[in-house]
Amino acid sequence: MAALEHLGALDVRRVITRFRDALRIHQEALNRLNVYPVPDGDTGTNMTLTVESVVRELESAEDMSEVCQAISHGSLMGARGNSGVILSQILRGLADTFRSQASAGPAELVAGLRTASDAAYQAVMRPVEGTILTVVRWSAEAAEGAQTTPGISLVDLLDEAAAAARTAVAQTPELLPVLRDAGVVDAGGQGFTLLLDAFLEVVDGRPLPEPTERAAPKVVESHAAAGDVSALRYEVMYLLDAVDATIPAFKSSWAALGDSIVVVGGDGLWNCHVHTDDIGGAIEAGIEAGRPRQIRVTDLLEQVEEEAWVLDQDAAPVVVEHAPEDMVETAIVAIAVGDGVRRLLASLGVQEIVAGGQSMNPSTAQILEAVERCPSDSVIILPNNKNIVPVARQVDALTEKSVAVVPTHSMVEALGALVGYDPDAGLQTNVAALAEAVTRTAAGEVTQSVRDAVAECGPIRKGDWIAISREGICVATTSAADAAFALLDVLITEDSEIVTVLVGNDARNADTQRVRDHIGLRHPGVEIEVHDGGQPLYPFLIGVE
Repeated sequence: MAALEHLGALDVRRVITRFRDALRIHQEALNRLNVYPVPDGDTGTNMTLTVESVVRELESAEDMSEVCQAISHGSLMGARGNSGVILSQILRGLADTFRSQASAGPAELVAGLRTASDAAYQAVMRPVEGTILTVVRWSAEAAEGAQTTPGISLVDLLDEAAAAARTAVAQTPELLPVLRDAGVVDAGGQGFTLLLDAFLEVVDGRPLPEPTERAAPKVVESHAAAGDVSALRYEVMYLLDAVDATIPAFKSSWAALGDSIVVVGGDGLWNCHVHTDDIGGAIEAGIEAGRPRQIRVTDLLEQVEEEAWVLDQDAAPVVVEHAPEDMVETAIVAIAVGDGVRRLLASLGVQEIVAGGQSMNPSTAQILEAVERCPSDSVIILPNNKNIVPVARQVDALTEKSVAVVPTHSMVEALGALVGYDPDAGLQTNVAALAEAVTRTAAGEVTQSVRDAVAECGPIRKGDWIAISREGICVATTSAADAAFALLDVLITEDSEIVTVLVGNDARNADTQRVRDHIGLRHPGVEIEVHDGGQPLYPFLIGVE
């Protein structure tokens, strides 16, 4: 095929679609560049899901104005994580430049890359070199330099920008010590190069690159050391409805609370991201400026992705049709993953179950849809994860039903709480009963480290089994059973009466029996309940009452 000299609306739409496809292919390779020890969503997942949101909005867009509006709105609303928010600004910078043009040629591409780079830097309160910011800036500067060549073609311009981006990625470890120490390049910058590859495929017919295997980080100490990467524990993100004039004061408030601050948007709608130890303060600052919604809080140390749920993102959800005779005084919506867990929740009377978990949180819209389907005008939401609690609390303002949230932080808390559920009782009666039951449960989980790290318990090696309580990672050991033993000994006290164990889909039968034996020998006074949960990644979820 002859190389294109200009990109029409459908060409731009194809670029974004192929960028999404490239991110899908490279998602796991990008994730492996992350610096945290647990199997989590990471940069590759966040960038992929951000662009997935854009592609959904592009389905009905035809002319350049519609395509660019879909890119801007979809990236703002769908941004996930710090990398996703910055990527949204890059895409919006390109879209804002192309929007008023019938087609985009070399001049528009140069202007778009510059606008994208400037928007990305402006979105970050404390820009850090050696990240995606550096990579997009180098590509913009290379394009501007190449533009001085008379008659330069679109494909040659893209070649210059892509070569500069790849060089910048290779240099990121020299600019950011934590990357050098870990033996990796910046994942966000690597992901951005795929956007230029998508441009080159559409313009010149070149195939997208295949992912290359990279070694896992040699050692990661970003949680233990100060420096260029945040040591703050929580990531807070939300959409903020606020007049533009309030944003400077809002940014100043956040500057006193944390770092990795990104605030993007305009015209009354802002996408906000911060790393902080003060979750309440970060949300209160948004309330002072306007109305925060779709709040997501992620524990950066403990976040874990439910891979099965991610793989099923494009699958149609299971919708239960409720008959008139199913009407109850108070209904329950629970967030869960795992066939066994879902069966347990249904057996305890839960009417609607929304797929989701630790780092891959369901959206407010997904929870709202489940609430609306419930056969009751009064609904309790059990988030079953602390990251989902703030999102669930947004639902009441979006529906005519009466909605309350019992802030369960784990599945075992939910199971304990549901023993007191009475579908024929009123909303507040059930809220009081379930909330009281939650306070009696101590919870934790066992999972496997996917990379070397340093945490509260000391050094962690890739492949270690780690036990996580509310206080953090309490042990790293060589077997899931041994990690469960350590967790049980932390959670069980002299006053404990019942231990509930949810067994994951990859737990070994021998390990499950060893856990039973350990409880019987070390804690003979407690009752044991073991259930097949079927949850991914966690061989054991443990609750103690």
